[in-house]
Amino acid sequence: MVSERIQAIRGMNDILPGQAALWQTLERCAAATFQSYGYHPVRLPIVERTELFKRSIGEVTDIIEKEMYTFQDRGGDSVSLRPEGTAGAVRAGIEHGLLYNQVQRLWYAGPMFRYERPQKGRYRQFHQIGVEAFGLEGPDVDAEIILMSARLWRRLGIGRLTLKLNSLGTLEARKAYRQRLVDYFSAHRTALDEDSRRRLETNPLRILDSKSEQMRPLIEGAPSLLDHLDAASSDHFARLRELLDAAGLEYEIDARLVRGLDYYSRTVFEWITRDLGAQDAVCSGGRYDDLVAQLGGRPTPGIGFAMGVERLVSLMEHQEVTVDDLSPHVYLAWSGEAVQTAAVALAERLRDEVRGLRVLLHAGGGGFKAQLRRADRSGARYALILGEAETHERCVQMKPLRADEAQSQVPWSALAATLAGKLGLVTDERAVAEEF
Repeated sequence: MVSERIQAIRGMNDILPGQAALWQTLERCAAATFQSYGYHPVRLPIVERTELFKRSIGEVTDIIEKEMYTFQDRGGDSVSLRPEGTAGAVRAGIEHGLLYNQVQRLWYAGPMFRYERPQKGRYRQFHQIGVEAFGLEGPDVDAEIILMSARLWRRLGIGRLTLKLNSLGTLEARKAYRQRLVDYFSAHRTALDEDSRRRLETNPLRILDSKSEQMRPLIEGAPSLLDHLDAASSDHFARLRELLDAAGLEYEIDARLVRGLDYYSRTVFEWITRDLGAQDAVCSGGRYDDLVAQLGGRPTPGIGFAMGVERLVSLMEHQEVTVDDLSPHVYLAWSGEAVQTAAVALAERLRDEVRGLRVLLHAGGGGFKAQLRRADRSGARYALILGEAETHERCVQMKPLRADEAQSQVPWSALAATLAGKLGLVTDERAVAEEF
């Protein structure tokens, strides 16, 4: 009997070495960008109590009703794999006393889980990089995190992104608008698709987010939320636009942008692309000034965003963004058991002496000719050749693999400085100073 081949769970994908460089480039650029604005990293649990998401996201959202990975643990508690990161960040802030009367700028990265129909750009395990700012209620921090996201796109070299901007107002203003929306769509009930009829009874604002072409004309004629904002929210939104205008950032006002989670208020935004088909949103966020109190903390304003890593990586591939080169700098070839001992020591010494040097030490035997073929395939810029004669003379043959240079013989004592000079790296003076 032939056993069934073991495969990954549907909608949960491996990130293989060929694509990992894109992920690493994105993660490195994100960390550097956030750090330049004073945001600090946090690491949050993947599993949380189910109640956390019910109270934050909203029980009548698609995520809670259909998409959560929820189960009972051995203690009988209902727990869920996190479907998004903001609720966990707020819970951690409340639990550890980080929020009340304080300003916190935080960011995190990791996997999220939603039981959706897998398709390109939408998976059951997906990854997000998220940012949260607490304790600031003015539009200046709204502008800050939007401008920070724009700077990340520039740092990555991503283009052709459009910023969509809207305001949802306060909870009270949104309740009044909700009734206007219910009245409007109820008068056109026969024109609603099945999903919109269901949302009319539970979450009518989500009808505005429908991607159905059948619904588009009806949605275009719906009352605009911007016409029903409270005065404070209207002023907040106007000042945000002034700040973005002053920074020279282009955007589009989209009165139909409502976001899919119940906790948003006032500013909401999305960065979208036309390069990825239907899954066009690569970064989304907004304000959630009532969420901390809703989860049991003292009233604290908050705003954040989350980026979809898989979609951004696809966009980077599509736009041929330059990625971090993970190839080794040098390939160290050797021949003979006695020489292998010296080669291992030399490779370790070079990693000590030259900061960031990537050394691929040959393993598995074979002659120099075969090893040099491997060295070329590895992408290394130089092959270091170590035989019995070189070991005796304490030197290596340095063979260029990518540049039009002559092969040279380099003493071990000068090897670190020579490599650092050719590769644009820096030697660690403490390690070089020690006798080798």
